[in-house]
Amino acid sequence: MFKKTGIVKDRAYLRHGTDSGHPETPQRLVSIYEMLENPDMVRKFTGIDARRATREELERVHKPAFIDAVAATAGRSMSMLDPDTVASPETYDIARLAAGGLMNAIDAVVSRKVDNAFALVRPPGHHADEGRAAGFCIFNNVAVGARHAMAAHKMERILIVDWDLHHGNGTQDIFYEDRKVLYFSTHQFPYYPGTGAMGEMGRGEGLGYTINVPLRPGADDAFYVRIFQDILSPVTMAFKPEIILVSAGFDTYFGDPLGEMKVTPEGFAALTRILLNLADACSGGRLVLVLEGGYHIQGLAKCVRAVLLELLEETRVTEETLNRMAAGTDDRAATLIGQVRKAIAPYWSVF
Repeated sequence: MFKKTGIVKDRAYLRHGTDSGHPETPQRLVSIYEMLENPDMVRKFTGIDARRATREELERVHKPAFIDAVAATAGRSMSMLDPDTVASPETYDIARLAAGGLMNAIDAVVSRKVDNAFALVRPPGHHADEGRAAGFCIFNNVAVGARHAMAAHKMERILIVDWDLHHGNGTQDIFYEDRKVLYFSTHQFPYYPGTGAMGEMGRGEGLGYTINVPLRPGADDAFYVRIFQDILSPVTMAFKPEIILVSAGFDTYFGDPLGEMKVTPEGFAALTRILLNLADACSGGRLVLVLEGGYHIQGLAKCVRAVLLELLEETRVTEETLNRMAAGTDDRAATLIGQVRKAIAPYWSVF
């Protein structure tokens, strides 16, 4: 029996323009949308409408002055919000649509319209903090989604898993003192944006609720699977999130021009299976992904396809396969996992 997987897909997201040669190009979504129209994929998924986030919803995360600054770019030919982040005439509107699309995906999963969902949106979000756009990101979609889950669905335990190549510094900052949100990130380190060291574990009430797994270049499927099995899984079972949100970046793909990792489409399917199993165990199956990075156009489409088919359970990575993949790691993985577990042990009695 397949699961019912929802997707947020709207060609309006292509209207957020970037300069010629910019990695975060509309072609990223074009490749995914074309993949979804292939004969072997069409009509398999439930469409979820996009909508524009309201001012009130954005202000749950972002400072009013920052929202005003982004709104002021509307209709301008091109505005630079930071050295890497461009706003075109319609960016303010489309960034609201990205955050709203994720909120609709969350609503669809909570209401059981679908079992799980993937918001295939842009611009991405995890580098944007309360008062600043950064790293191709305008509004922090996953943070807006988490606060929406709190406000609209009264949730008090939300897990955000960020498997993007780059550390989600914006998401970390927003929830750094908030124990209602457990933020878990795997990322290349040191690398942009320079944050995400193992010792960054939260502050005040949120101490222990930020878990960073900084990775050297070359981490492959086996490395990631073992991290998810040996660190994320036991912590998640202890935290018991009411929903799992994923900042799903695909720039860890082995051919990505911005990264040095070696994850394959099969690896992304394996990570998705681990999260599906955790969602079934803890969250009533509630799992929602939102697109972040991924800049190898063909590779991005292949990886998203693998994740979607796993969400749908048309494919299903077995426990045996996961264990076999994890067994392929070397001593670097065991050393890093041991270091992270030791660092977070004071806050998580499972270690």
